[in-house]
Amino acid sequence: MGNYISINTVYRKRKAVPIETTFKLPSPLPSWPPGNGFGNGIIDLGGLQVCQISSLNKIWSTHEGGPDNLGASFFDPSQIPQGYFMLGCYSQSNNRPLHGWVLAGKDNTNGALKQPIDYTLVYSSESLKIKQDGIGYIWQPNPPDGYKSVGLVVTNSPVKPSLEKIRCVRSEFTDLCEKDNWIWGQSKQIDPNGFNIFSLRPSIRGTRAMGVSVGAFAAENGNSSTDPVSLSCLKNLNKNLSSMPNENQIQAVFRTYSPIIYFHPDEEFLSSSVNWYFNNGALLYKKGQESNPVRIETNGSNLPQDGVNDDVYWLDLPVDEKAKERVKRGDLQESEVYLHIKPMFGATFTDIAIWVFCPFNGPAKAKIEIFNISLGKIGEHVGDWEHITLRISNFNGELQSVYFSEHSRGTWVNASELEFQNGNKFVAYSSLHGHAMYSKPGLVLQGNNGIGIRNDTANSKKFLDTGAKFSTVAGLDIVEPPWINFFRKWGPKINYDIGDEIKKVEKLLPGKLKSAFEKFVNGLPNEVLGEEGPTGPKVKANWTEDEA
Repeated sequence: MGNYISINTVYRKRKAVPIETTFKLPSPLPSWPPGNGFGNGIIDLGGLQVCQISSLNKIWSTHEGGPDNLGASFFDPSQIPQGYFMLGCYSQSNNRPLHGWVLAGKDNTNGALKQPIDYTLVYSSESLKIKQDGIGYIWQPNPPDGYKSVGLVVTNSPVKPSLEKIRCVRSEFTDLCEKDNWIWGQSKQIDPNGFNIFSLRPSIRGTRAMGVSVGAFAAENGNSSTDPVSLSCLKNLNKNLSSMPNENQIQAVFRTYSPIIYFHPDEEFLSSSVNWYFNNGALLYKKGQESNPVRIETNGSNLPQDGVNDDVYWLDLPVDEKAKERVKRGDLQESEVYLHIKPMFGATFTDIAIWVFCPFNGPAKAKIEIFNISLGKIGEHVGDWEHITLRISNFNGELQSVYFSEHSRGTWVNASELEFQNGNKFVAYSSLHGHAMYSKPGLVLQGNNGIGIRNDTANSKKFLDTGAKFSTVAGLDIVEPPWINFFRKWGPKINYDIGDEIKKVEKLLPGKLKSAFEKFVNGLPNEVLGEEGPTGPKVKANWTEDEA
């Protein structure tokens, strides 16, 4: 009995991994207002019906490699409705709660789907020298002529799967796809010469692109066999976009998820509504007539609407110093956010871009190894637009992920990794002075080797409840307000000597850090340096394209 170890002892020693928990939104979804095809569970792609399957049955998993070295798991879709067929298996890294789906298809044209004619073994984990649950086998369906494979099959047996198990899709219902996020590989980092698993997404993405994500994954074995391009995504041939939500449904969806944005407790430059900015003295300038700026009318009705982005016109703060300082600080009580509704992935998803306006962007701060230093005027500019984008499934209205804009870049965060408050409303954090959006509080350093711009975020009593005052300004059949179609800068070009600002900071630094800091600052884009006011939302690339 001396060598006996109880099951309870083993259980206590084993640390649970996040994927062992299935993610669910904190509150049940409401019944959506009536409409066409939104939230009905099924979307017709023009002869091929698809539904989103989130009930998953684990087939095989690894416990090492991949993100955070926690391995990955592979699943079959289960509880597929009668008449529908599996199109591919699902895979996810083990470093977050289980939250995924894969599409199943139903043939409405008597030829949209066909069985594969055979399978090719893509990968066997038989010789894998890491912890795994049994042995996994990954198979590529070989489609008949005129058809494409849109997903792979995973088994825990070396026996080929039944040809009945999966369906291939007629080529006209398919589109090009590409690798997206890294799911798993034997190394802790992506090994380009090793075996890797990636999620897939349509290659062409945007408001007019019709590629549809299947939710499946790709396998890549170095530079040789399983090129992800051998798989396809689906394509929506139905041009009427009937699966998109109507205005009442958008209102209900946004009220369900509308985020709370926390500003840093030291933030002086808060948000406002656009009309508050206009009504409190914002000015329209014209080149050559700088001494005679014009007050901007409510909703920007006197702003140029020619769709040109040049330096002929620009906006600026009031001339009066008192009014200028007051307007720079915004007004949380008068804040409003603006929604842009975008069909994505062939209208199987809706992106709700939430645009937030701040009249002024404050000066940046830098972390230079152990030193934290204000950068003087660097980072300051008039007019600051930031946004957060919700990605909503048109099958059921569920929040799938959120994009947080961070200066000229941004990050997609899965719904399972968000912080929620008051039911299904999630939390965002706006960085001090720069207003970049993050999903968690703390410091994000924009730079390398211990030198970078500080993005400090924290919970505070200064917050914006985006659901309290919002309006839909673009998408659907909305009449856009005039200010949306003002394509020029929302702030003047600031003329100050970057070199002088750098020298002021360098005086405070030890010799060895001076040149490293100067090189870093000179590599920053103008948007971060604050030399120019930003353009409005409609000029951004993501207005018609995907976020990343």
